Formats: sequence, C-alpha cells, structure tokens
Amino acid sequence: MSAVLLPGQPVADAVLAGLLPRIEKLKAAGKTPGLATILVGDDGASARYVGMKQAKAAELGFTAAHAELPADATQADVVAAIRSFNDDDRIDGILFQHPIPGHLDYEAALFEVDPDKDVDGAHPMNMGRLALGMPGPVPCTPAGIEALLDYYDIPVSGRGVCVLGRGFTLGRPLSILLSQKRPTANAAVTLVHTGVPDWPEYTKRADIVIAAAGVPGILQPEHITPGCVVIGGGVRYEGRTLLPDVDERCEDVAGWITPRVGGVGPTTIAMLFRNAVEAAERRLRG
Repeated sequence: MSAVLLPGQPVADAVLAGLLPRIEKLKAAGKTPGLATILVGDDGASARYVGMKQAKAAELGFTAAHAELPADATQADVVAAIRSFNDDDRIDGILFQHPIPGHLDYEAALFEVDPDKDVDGAHPMNMGRLALGMPGPVPCTPAGIEALLDYYDIPVSGRGVCVLGRGFTLGRPLSILLSQKRPTANAAVTLVHTGVPDWPEYTKRADIVIAAAGVPGILQPEHITPGCVVIGGGVRYEGRTLLPDVDERCEDVAGWITPRVGGVGPTTIAMLFRNAVEAAERRLRG
C-alpha cells in the first residue's frame, strides 16, 4: 500500500489566486495592502523564510517593509521596530519572526504587536478570539492544514482527529480550530504530547493524525492505523536540512499523507497573506 500524497502547493495556489481580486478591489478603493517583516539575529532558516515572504508580497502587489536587527539588539530596539510598524498606516500586517536571540523576551515583544496587525495569529488576544470563535487572524499553519484537508475533500466533521503536539503555534490552536462547528472542522479532537506515555494508543485510533511535536521521526508506521490520513506539521532544522515529525515509512501504511517537503509549508505562507488581506479589508472598513 502506498499513500496518496497531499501536496500543499496546489492548495496555496488556489488560496492566493482567490486573494488577487480582493487585493485589486482594495487598491481600487485606495488601499494597497502592506506587510512588514521583522528579523532579529542571523538565523539562516529564519532569514530564508522572511525572504520568501518579502518576495511573495512583491509578487502579490503588497507594500512591503522590513526591519532587520542585529543579534545583539536590545529589547528596546525590538519594541521600537514593532511600534514603528504599529503606527505606520501603510502597514496592515506585521510578521515578527521567531526564534529570536536568547537574551530577548519573545513573549513580551509579541505583546507589543497590534493584535489587528498580527498576521501570524499568535498574539494572546488573537488566541483568545480563536478560543471563543470570534473573528480575527487565525494561526497560519493550523489554518493551512484545515484548508488542505478541505481542498482534497477529506471529511473532517464527526471524525476522530489526533493532534500530536501542544505547541502554541500549531498543536494547541489546531485542536481548537478543528473542533469548531464548521463544515471543514467539527471533529472529535484528541490532543496528546510526548508527556503522555501511551500517546500511540491515541494516534492508532484516529482517522486523521496530525504530527505537530517538532520531534524528528516521532510518528512511526506502528503508531497509525492502515488507511488513515497523516499530516506532517512539525519539523526541525539541522542547518539547512529539514527533519519532519513523520517517518517516511508511514507512507506505506497511511491512505493519504503530506509529502516530506512541500506539505503544509506552502499553505502556511498562503494563510499569512490571507490574514494580511483580511486585516487590510478591516482597516478599510474602519
């Protein structure tokens, strides 16, 4: 048995194509969407990630701005960069790239981002909006996973979903998102993590397993049931090498699976721009 692959690029292309007429409508009303990126330090993977966002912003016709701070930047330097974009009317979305150097307080800096410009959906206010089912920017990778399942007509409503990992950028918000009452969600969601000794007992019972632990190779073929859906959300980098949570041999057991490269990554990027366009639309409406 070899699983059907679920590449993320066609999903991302469809999302971005749907944004183009909305961007043109904004421009016709005198509002060009604006995205600002903030990079602190010299992490190579982060720099590449931010560079991809800047290139895509230019391609979509956004106003783009960037602040790059050295690794020895102070907390005050970071806060000043964030506040400058908060106050800039040309900017609708702010991407504050994580990780940052260890001497800096990421959470304190995140609190400084205007919640309505938080395109990552990571601000505590937006996490609260998500938990309450209120409108607001949704964390990009969870939103991308929901879009991917919908694009490939994989039913979620009423099915058993097991999320392996409880991180605040993926596992936790994803468990909330997929349990909400929508046609593309409405699942029975179980959230487990590496602190649960028998976590494979939960993944083996699930119709859909989403690996979000950030532990390379944690999900093995014996941890899933034949024919299930496997989504690889968690990754770790060693240099420029991407190490996914899902062991490649799971492809021989699963019915559907995201590829090692090009799975949820493209959808994450697309959702970031969807959040930015929605922020611009909200600002135009006042």
